[in-house]
Amino acid sequence: MNLFRNLLLWIVLALAGALLAQLLLAQDPGYVLVRWRGYDYTTTVIKGAALLFAVAFVLWLLWTLLTLPLRAWGRHRDTRARARVGEGFDTLHQGHYARAEKLLAQAAGDERVEAAARIGASEAAIARGDTDAARAHLDGFGERHPASRAIAAAELALHEQRPTDALVALDAPAAQPLPPRGLALRAEALATSGQSAQAYGLLGALRQQQAWPEATLAERELRWAESALREAPDANALAERWDVLPKTLKAEPAVVGAYAGRATAFGWDEAALRSIEQALDARWDEALATRYGLLPVGRIEQRRDNALRWLKAHPASPALLLTLARLSLAGGDWPRAEGELHRALAQGGGAEAWETLGDGYASAGDDARARQCYANALAAARGEAVTPLAGRDLHQQIADEAVFEERDVHGVPRLRD
Repeated sequence: MNLFRNLLLWIVLALAGALLAQLLLAQDPGYVLVRWRGYDYTTTVIKGAALLFAVAFVLWLLWTLLTLPLRAWGRHRDTRARARVGEGFDTLHQGHYARAEKLLAQAAGDERVEAAARIGASEAAIARGDTDAARAHLDGFGERHPASRAIAAAELALHEQRPTDALVALDAPAAQPLPPRGLALRAEALATSGQSAQAYGLLGALRQQQAWPEATLAERELRWAESALREAPDANALAERWDVLPKTLKAEPAVVGAYAGRATAFGWDEAALRSIEQALDARWDEALATRYGLLPVGRIEQRRDNALRWLKAHPASPALLLTLARLSLAGGDWPRAEGELHRALAQGGGAEAWETLGDGYASAGDDARARQCYANALAAARGEAVTPLAGRDLHQQIADEAVFEERDVHGVPRLRD
């Protein structure tokens, strides 16, 4: 078809040239003199142009016929390369990794499909557990296709738990600017290498380039925000990272817990308390309620008042009852703490409640009950049945089940003393 089209083009050009020459040279056909090796050749312009055109046409036809086998072989080779790529990826999808690697490695010789073929061969080598072969396929790129090579090298490095090497590959100047997949891998490598704050800073670019679906971006945002707070090297970095978080994240239990734990480590006890109080006022979470009682800070009575206020809205919360018991223990009120711990256990409190109750009995000198509580704590942690505590009569057990014994005229439950 190409040869036919080219012939047709030459014919059209010849007719157009003849028509143009007829119009321009009708009155004066012109004169052409060619002197070569002592001979003079004369003709008109029209005949000279026609002769040149004929010579060019003959030369083109000869060249086309001579190169026709080469072009046919090139087309055959291209067809085979494309077929290998298609068959190789289909074989890779089916799990025939060795055969897929061989087909794709052969197809990589065609520069037009080299990038896809080499990356596919590398993936096949990784799938069959040969990372050395995967690296060899990628090294075959040389300086060609820098962005594709950087992405594939980063994926291999992350597969081998080498995030620093992944960053080195992605930061290569020739690979810039990184495409969406490269940007996503760079963020993952930063987070894996303990640089979650920098990974969090890439979220805007990841959203703009639509590197991940929104659900994945939201999950990464939550995870990296929490990790960035845990990784804060000092109090100033912690405050800076906390301040830039949106309000929605400052109400997330995992993020608040990370901030509170790190703030406590830096001696910012009040900041830790406020963050948990604000989060619990915005959204209830059992883990944060438990952490509220574990913070090694004062304000015992004020914290008890907050816990009692929350208990009105969450009367069956074992975490909150355990927190109340811990605050009572911190204030030196063992009898009140004992009752609150029994209520926590009645509401489903597990190993932590049993262990705290054991600590209380041990401090009170009741070694027998303390040992039984510790045994129950181990059993609860293993998911095994616990042994009821001796000395608790039926009336006390019923009282443990009912955290509130009555409601006021407005229907608000009153806490049992």
